[in-house]
Amino acid sequence: MTADLYGAATGLIERSAAAYVSGVPEDAADDGLFGPASITWQVSRDLASPVAGLRSLLMQALHPLAMAGVDQHSGWRRDPVGRLAATSAYLATVTFGERAVAEQAAARVRRIHDHVRGADAVTGRPYAAGDPALLLWVHGALVDSVLAAGNLVGTALPAADSNRYVAEMVTAAELTGVPRRLVPSNVPELDLYIASVRPALRCTPAAAESMAYLLDPPDLDEDIAEIWQDIRDAAIAALPRWARQMYGCGAPPPLTPGRRTEIRQSLGVLDAMFVGQPGVLEARQRITLRMRTGRPA
Repeated sequence: MTADLYGAATGLIERSAAAYVSGVPEDAADDGLFGPASITWQVSRDLASPVAGLRSLLMQALHPLAMAGVDQHSGWRRDPVGRLAATSAYLATVTFGERAVAEQAAARVRRIHDHVRGADAVTGRPYAAGDPALLLWVHGALVDSVLAAGNLVGTALPAADSNRYVAEMVTAAELTGVPRRLVPSNVPELDLYIASVRPALRCTPAAAESMAYLLDPPDLDEDIAEIWQDIRDAAIAALPRWARQMYGCGAPPPLTPGRRTEIRQSLGVLDAMFVGQPGVLEARQRITLRMRTGRPA
């Protein structure tokens, strides 16, 4: 690890907040891809979102070709927080942005993916970031993680709403370039899809290095470091047992009601720090107003 990487963990909340604000329009002309009545909007406000985000990265990194593309073409070692912030900005734009803005953001990502090609050093297999199979894995890991984190330390969705969320997110996958017919549209289909990919997964050295950094980021403020420990513990606990085994993690201690309360308290403190950043409260208020009225604010 370089000195630059150790300094890159600073500003985690500030940069994440700025990315979030950039994706929430001040005067929306339309309801975007999902709309205020969607389950997608609902789950995006859950306190478990940071746990879902970390779990999804842990899952995504286990695909050797997806991880090779990140490792060989992104600047995560130079600026890991910047890469996370860019992802946050994209997700906020796709979730809350006007339809045309969301489509433009996706088009930019697709153009970037066009140039991300290479070969995985471990398997020797070629990859292309625009490959629908890789895009689908990234999508599936995120959607599955949102549901898993919500069930563990957030607000668990009823079965019907879980299926509705998976169905809504088909649009997000299609936006990245995955044919709609390939995308799971309910929870059973999602479970079957993840099981079908599992034989191809492994923890490559690149995955181990990047996830070791994310699980224990250096140079965090003391208070944030304590909160991150709870987020890390929850994300690991939310992983399937086979994924924990690939990372060499032992079975986590049982998530007692008391421990769950501790984690939720930490998530609440982190959320309060997030809301305290410039523009975040106003963005949240705009979203809340639109959810209450069902109309663009």
